[in-house]
Amino acid sequence: MYVCSRYVRTTYRLLLVGLVLSWGTTARALDLLDGDFQLHGFASLTLVKTTDNNFFGQSDNQISRDFSEVGVNASWRLTPALQLSAELLSRRAGGTDDGSVRLDYGLLDWTPLSSEEGRAGIRMGRIKTAYGLYNTTRDVPFTRPSIILPQSIYFERTRNLTVSADGAEVYLERYGEGGTLSASFAYGQPQTDTEAAKVPLVGLNRPGSLDSKLAPALQIMYEGAGNRYRLAITALRLDLKYDPGFGDILHAGSFKLTPLIFSAQYNDENWSLTTEYALRRTAIDDFGPYFYNGTFNGQSYYVQGTYRLTPQWEALLRYDAYYADQNDRDGKDFAAATRLPGFTRFAKDWTVGMRFDVTPQFMLRVEAHRVDGTGFLAAQDNPNPQALRRYWDNFMLQASFRF
Repeated sequence: MYVCSRYVRTTYRLLLVGLVLSWGTTARALDLLDGDFQLHGFASLTLVKTTDNNFFGQSDNQISRDFSEVGVNASWRLTPALQLSAELLSRRAGGTDDGSVRLDYGLLDWTPLSSEEGRAGIRMGRIKTAYGLYNTTRDVPFTRPSIILPQSIYFERTRNLTVSADGAEVYLERYGEGGTLSASFAYGQPQTDTEAAKVPLVGLNRPGSLDSKLAPALQIMYEGAGNRYRLAITALRLDLKYDPGFGDILHAGSFKLTPLIFSAQYNDENWSLTTEYALRRTAIDDFGPYFYNGTFNGQSYYVQGTYRLTPQWEALLRYDAYYADQNDRDGKDFAAATRLPGFTRFAKDWTVGMRFDVTPQFMLRVEAHRVDGTGFLAAQDNPNPQALRRYWDNFMLQASFRF
């Protein structure tokens, strides 16, 4: 696929800027109070170019620079059993995120029980939701396996609903010769007070508001053989209510979302194999005749392999599939009921990518996606569903820096 010279020139400039930054900056956290206080940070800029459709801004046959992340996080060990942690994040992501600074997480972590056999404690505040293998660290580019996480599990368009919640989390870890068994149970208020949370559920330009009951989240994980393999199960329940606004054609409706995720990962010295599978039961009720009400059992999964070619180079291959309704996988029933394209109800994505660690604190990534379906595209970037195209390509280049 042809990539325009403007894209190449911008890539070259990103590389030069990154090299200057990384060579001129020490790749260490700021340690104070004998290491009890630490400060870290990161920044990334991603260029996106798609054929047809838009992803993270106006990227259809042009370069979008509307995907960037800047974050600063700190932790303060007050006592051996008590720690404060917080992160401020500025994130631009096309029409779904405007780059305003917000508290990504901020919590008090109390661990009253700790020994060689394990530990137990509670976190209180704005806590990251334990969701699959990657959700708790998804904002830091260096901890992700790719520029964007598999969209079948970690939707960017509904990110705000699952990234964190205001509440409490109880956790338990048990260490043994065979590995580590951990469990966590969280109960908190999801972030529903933004357009980014409301639009994926009810559409653009709706005058009403979205609210949620306290949401429970449970995760159980086993890590064995020195973290060579990880097995996990995650269960989450979201109970959302829509309150219509003035002149709204929608009635007071509800969403009940109950994803169940099974995760498995095997890590060898130079390669890693990861897969996650999700069942999603979605119940949509009482929105009236101008909405697609009903109960659907969604299905999604991905299989991903990474291989470290050298200490600096890593290759990625992934297949990612999402179906909003496993009984209507091609979306024909949905299209007949709504006159919207059926391919908006699924997406199948082949991804190849490469990571280059230029220095320990500066990283370049490049990815190419071949996609069938538009199930994970954001309405904010694609306001006219009739203009969407079923088959499309996505090319991404990211430069990331950390300290």
